Amino acid sequence: MPGSCDKHFADDHPTAAGHFPGNPIIPGALLLDSVLQAIAGDGIAAPCTIRAVKFLRPVRPGDSIRISWREERGETHFQCVLTGTQDLMLTGTLRLGTKPG
Repeated sequence: MPGSCDKHFADDHPTAAGHFPGNPIIPGALLLDSVLQAIAGDGIAAPCTIRAVKFLRPVRPGDSIRISWREERGETHFQCVLTGTQDLMLTGTLRLGTKPG
């Protein structure tokens, strides 16, 4: 089932201070966590396998992104665009409910 949601990263987001000083970006792990939370909900307990991911542009403190996804043949395809400009920031494919291996 397709879906979408918006996510805003505060100007003073705590992860940005050390990642990277003088040129802050939101870490990729935090972006992926935001994607998983959007797709699976806050109580993600099922295993997940990230099949592919591409970080195309940095997401910075103060940015808002639109996370959208669709399911196709047992996989979830997702993308994140920068709100306002519609620049593609991140794309990928994951499979919920599977153990890595």
